[in-house]
Amino acid sequence: MTQSPPSVLVTGAAGFIGSRFVEACLKKGIPTLNIISVDQASHFKTRTEHQRIAYGPIVDRDQLFDWLKKNNPPLRCVIHMGACSKTTELDENFLKKVNVEYSQSIWRYCTEKRIPLIYASSAATYGAGEMGYNDDETLIPQLKPLNPYGKSKWLFDLWALEEEKKGSAPPSWCGLKFFNVYGFGERHKEGQASVVLHAFDQIQKTGKVKLFRSHRAGIQDGHQKRDFISIDDVVNVMDFAMTHPIRRGIYNLGTDRARTFLDLVRAVFAALKKPEQIEWIDTPEVLRERYQYFTEAKMDHLRTQGYTPAFTSLETGIQTYVEHLKKELKPGRNSPVEIA
Repeated sequence: MTQSPPSVLVTGAAGFIGSRFVEACLKKGIPTLNIISVDQASHFKTRTEHQRIAYGPIVDRDQLFDWLKKNNPPLRCVIHMGACSKTTELDENFLKKVNVEYSQSIWRYCTEKRIPLIYASSAATYGAGEMGYNDDETLIPQLKPLNPYGKSKWLFDLWALEEEKKGSAPPSWCGLKFFNVYGFGERHKEGQASVVLHAFDQIQKTGKVKLFRSHRAGIQDGHQKRDFISIDDVVNVMDFAMTHPIRRGIYNLGTDRARTFLDLVRAVFAALKKPEQIEWIDTPEVLRERYQYFTEAKMDHLRTQGYTPAFTSLETGIQTYVEHLKKELKPGRNSPVEIA
């Protein structure tokens, strides 16, 4: 009996980054049946932006390890994107269970079965940026995340590095510190979706965009800066990390160029060919102490691994995204999915 080729297992496959990665795998010719998609099963049917993706076997996230024990599938790689990504989530026990302990179980499985692992870290681990945005691993213990979400990602990064020191690690592994990712497939994130999507919706509805005022001396309204990266670039780096492969380590994933929120909304107005109208609003009190005024990924570390393509400019990425949003997919046109 011929054994089937090894599969790619993607957790968070019904999420923003996970779904776009599955879609990219299909476009590169990986057969549908060789992509195992893990998430809450209902998400694959309710998130309309994903309904044209021909998902193969779907495994409910809560049943994953029982399923793996029963089926023992040959795996080429595990792409672990499944997590609570709400930066406003304050339940530390919940985040510990979902973002830390579940990830530890994934790591242990990949270590035991000798399966390469790529997992989602976050720029939220950098907090206010007191240590800069350098992904030098010796600096990680000194980071001070601003919120429980960032802390959960930071704790897993620390744990992974300690496990590696003990000689307990997958044959290859890398954590990717995602900066501000935007692009098609994020609508289900609602309030946690990118400012690009919120700006698009607000302009379409009212003709104007609401932006937070600056509450920090020396920074003008709208001049808060983030490193905004297109989902297309993110997926390309993930594919590189899997196929190259990157042997080990924790890497920034941004563009190495911070841009203002004013730049961002102006690019959305331009893409929609609409006149600029901005309404300034106060940042909610509950967010002010945890608000990042500047992020910019230092990308030298990833470049040393041989990743050479240029990153998409903010204006080009937003133009592509806006064009996609205009053609937003309708529900009910997806291929049938198999619940494994």
